[in-house]
Amino acid sequence: MTVSTIENRDDLLSYLNAAMALEHATIPPYLTAYYSIHSGTNSDAAHIIRVIAVEEMLHLTLVANVLNAIGGEPDLTRPGFVPSYPAYLPDGENDFTVDLRPFSPEAVETFCKIERPGQAPGADSRLMTTSNSATPLLSSPTAEGMRYYSIGEFYEEIIEGLEKVAAGNPALFCGNPARQVGPESFYSGGGTVIVVSDLDSARQALRLIADQGEGLDSGLYDASGELAHYYRFRQLQLGRYYQVGDHPDAPSGPLLSISWDDVYDVKVNARLADYPTGSELARVARDFNADYGAFLALLTKAFNGQPGVFEEAVWEMFRLRDAFNRLVCNPLPGSDGLHAAPTFEIPAEAGPNPQTPPGAGETTQAVTR
Repeated sequence: MTVSTIENRDDLLSYLNAAMALEHATIPPYLTAYYSIHSGTNSDAAHIIRVIAVEEMLHLTLVANVLNAIGGEPDLTRPGFVPSYPAYLPDGENDFTVDLRPFSPEAVETFCKIERPGQAPGADSRLMTTSNSATPLLSSPTAEGMRYYSIGEFYEEIIEGLEKVAAGNPALFCGNPARQVGPESFYSGGGTVIVVSDLDSARQALRLIADQGEGLDSGLYDASGELAHYYRFRQLQLGRYYQVGDHPDAPSGPLLSISWDDVYDVKVNARLADYPTGSELARVARDFNADYGAFLALLTKAFNGQPGVFEEAVWEMFRLRDAFNRLVCNPLPGSDGLHAAPTFEIPAEAGPNPQTPPGAGETTQAVTR
């Protein structure tokens, strides 16, 4: 018999806040790999990683829209929202951690594990006991010591919870429509933002997230015909692009060129404590963390009644390029030739709702598809 872990609106709020943290937790690792690539090299890989990072922003927005639709208040500045890497994620067995590491075969392997398909054998297998050897970043918010078979199953639990709670609470979708981020504010090329106002639109938004990551029913493509994130990363492992009709393990498209040597060998999971006290690199690392905190505060502002600033927040994510470069291009003293990297240790004083967007006036990179 399936045991429900979502009984009421408060449970739904807990799950949706956890889902926001989950979607965000992939962005720092993807950006670290992306910006470790030498400029002008590995264009195929850089494009794949960059597009997926933008689509993770889409997923983050879809969860925020569902949360707002039931009267929640998204907060990306709350303590613990940004994980301390390495971190465990709730997608199946506790067989890997997510690290901040340079573009490498190891990084791509981790990205595939993050996005891998995983349908439980049955609904009663969706929830699993947490291993004593690992503590997932996101387990069941309402069932202590339990985790999910996969990210897809995590979202299926939320969908079933929404259906159950909505059946007994006709006023569940009570949120202010003005807090919704609409498609006019953000377009990623891999799907548009869904405005959530009822159960049907909430289901559509959450299933888009799962399908776009893992593929529709574990297939190559999502419902909109886009290659799922898992298979985009698999292309980097297999060395070819997929074409329609390909077997999952045998893409037959054009060759994909990768040079693993054209990458800054940044320190894996660098911390502020790794930087020499009083050094310029330490200052740059702290400044990056403050800027990233301000970026999260800008997103919080967008999700709390000012959706018009969301497009600016997307550009801000890529305006961090210069701050990344000031770190990854430089060796980190005392690290045997490894290079510096952002630590994503966000200061508490970053706070919500910045008055001036971070990085204003820097060169903007267009989001391409």
